[in-house]
Amino acid sequence: MDQKNLIIAIVMGLVAGWLASWIVGGYGVVQYLISGVLGSFVGSFVLNKAGVSLGIRNEYGRDIATATIGAVIVMIVARILH
Repeated sequence: MDQKNLIIAIVMGLVAGWLASWIVGGYGVVQYLISGVLGSFVGSFVLNKAGVSLGIRNEYGRDIATATIGAVIVMIVARILH
């Protein structure tokens, strides 16, 4: 992964974590980043296993939506375990 892709992944993780915090609640840049990056993996896994296609043609939009869904799941699980 080159530097440009790493920066894009971090920004997308921040956006996804921030959007998830609006849905679930939460605060803090570190929480946004962690939940967004973990959420990208969780969202991809869950949507693939469920056979769900979001129907979003824009690659970045689809990735952010997937990461946001995953971040919501991560935040809910974290609250349950906390």
